[in-house]
Amino acid sequence: MGYTIAEKIIKSHLVSGEMTPGADIGLKIDQTLTQDATGTMAYLEFEAMGIPRVKTERSVAYIDHNTLQTGFENADDHRFIQSVAKKHGIYFSRPGNGICHQIHLERFSKPGKTLIGSDSHTPTCGGIGMLAIGAGGMDVAVAMGGGEYHINMPKMTRINLTGKLRPYVSAKDVILEVLRIMSVKGGVGKIIEYGGEGVKSLTVPERATITNMGAELGATTSIFPADEVAREFLKAQGREEDFTELYADDDAHYDEIINIDLSLLKPAAAMPHSPDNVKSVSEIGPIKVDQVLIGSCTNSSLTDMLKVAEILKGKTVHPDVSLGIAPGSKQVFNMLADCGALSVLIASGARILECACGPCIGMGQSPNSGGISLRTFNRNFEGRSGTQDAGIYLVSPETAAASAISGVLTDPTTLGGELKISVPEKFTVNDNMIDAPVPESEADKVEILRGPNIKPFPQSKPLDDVTEGRAVLKTGDNITTDHIMPAGAKILPYRSNIPYLSKFCFGSVDPDFSERCKECGGGFIIGGVNYGQGSSREHAALVPLYLGIKAVIVKSFARIHKANLINAGILPLTFANEADYDSISLNDELVLSNVKSGIKDGSIKLHNKTTGKDIDVVVDLTDRQKDMMLAGGLLNYTKKNS
Repeated sequence: MGYTIAEKIIKSHLVSGEMTPGADIGLKIDQTLTQDATGTMAYLEFEAMGIPRVKTERSVAYIDHNTLQTGFENADDHRFIQSVAKKHGIYFSRPGNGICHQIHLERFSKPGKTLIGSDSHTPTCGGIGMLAIGAGGMDVAVAMGGGEYHINMPKMTRINLTGKLRPYVSAKDVILEVLRIMSVKGGVGKIIEYGGEGVKSLTVPERATITNMGAELGATTSIFPADEVAREFLKAQGREEDFTELYADDDAHYDEIINIDLSLLKPAAAMPHSPDNVKSVSEIGPIKVDQVLIGSCTNSSLTDMLKVAEILKGKTVHPDVSLGIAPGSKQVFNMLADCGALSVLIASGARILECACGPCIGMGQSPNSGGISLRTFNRNFEGRSGTQDAGIYLVSPETAAASAISGVLTDPTTLGGELKISVPEKFTVNDNMIDAPVPESEADKVEILRGPNIKPFPQSKPLDDVTEGRAVLKTGDNITTDHIMPAGAKILPYRSNIPYLSKFCFGSVDPDFSERCKECGGGFIIGGVNYGQGSSREHAALVPLYLGIKAVIVKSFARIHKANLINAGILPLTFANEADYDSISLNDELVLSNVKSGIKDGSIKLHNKTTGKDIDVVVDLTDRQKDMMLAGGLLNYTKKNS
């Protein structure tokens, strides 16, 4: 039996474990990336390991999230990351150079290589045939130090694409259709692999849009073959030597197969407040629009921007609409200026935003109260935009541009004709905003620059055999990391200050949570299905650790967040019987017994002292994760075994 694309890369990078679905495997990591919202903490963790130089083929630190500088905090973080990168062998992408995933795809991606990044949308580089996985900052720190990256061997899902997209239907509509079919938890424990004749009609930026939003499926990653289309993209970037052909074997086995005919797809939108709440634009109808934003790591490529410019050419944005456009990288921005498309965007009345994540993470451009905002982004969780009662719709660049002109949600196929754009055979390459580290011989001369807002990360300790506490929070299903640890312009500057950040933990779910934790000395969180979906931000584990959370007991976890809880030394437990969720109320006194032996055996007894009920909870951990929990988290485990 042959191998899938992902299995071929895993096989060539397998350090430990066996390629049996569900088994713990350790992978050699070729490349890492961080961004500034997660990077400061990741580099503090790397420093704590005492390793002088990164051991990967390429590690890159990007500044793209916390670029709104309303105080010293973000600038200090940038300076810290820059000095760490210079000293420890990491390339540094300066503020203004663009979004990490767009730049990494353009300048560093290599088919057949492994990449992990402290951002959940790292699978963007799967569009060119990398095994690119989002991870917690501590996992990235370990990989930079030469350690293995551990995951449970995923199952393989094949999505066969046939046909060809019709005019004004785009890659965003493809991934929205996949989300409609599979849901935000349908990809958990899976790698999504795309194949079929329809793949040939998709450019690398289009493929990257699709793999980028595979994160919203809960998938481990998504990947396309490395074919002639990938070769041409790398050639255009002046990197043809980085190409390696990579296809699945004809007799490769897939656990699940989904067929999608591209020619049947229509422009679609994900309605509030979930990326899988998908309907066709025509089905939703011409709702009034207040804001349109085009960009993010999902849809900010040159191809996307040229399509938008073609639709906006000679037209003016509707007077009731605020249109913001953010190119994904300096390369894209330069090329838009060189070909005249930037002038078209400006003439239409668009507001040209910085090459950064910006409004996707609530960093500016929050819509008006109760406003309707169309965004070419990847997430539309409630409150993520910075406006709690806004209605956020996820759409393609074509739908966004057409709607910006009309003032209502508009099916772009009604514009008629075809979108004719010309993408150059050679891209403008200028890496002057990417700084190389100093040679290792000069590293001792580099001073690490720390600002007063940069505080140590919380230290975990081994669990007690009997653990008591109150249920300090009870949540419903699909709690996101945005619920746990919000982003946005008011909060992100404190990502390197866990004590201050703790004031905002679960603020949109229960404003009293932080104070309750302090009064009770921590305790337990009770949750529903798919707890922790969304971002890879490890702060959603580190802040609860600081607040004294000992265990999180839920119906099911999202992959990255569960791993982050384990890394932090917080026990992730699931109900053996989901109905037992209803038997625990807020402030109930709970006791976990036989914790240490239970971690080894996979089952721990939970006793509700308030009601007198005994509840069975499951500890689903690999042998390595069991050792990590008993050691008190990944950092303690790494120090113990180094």
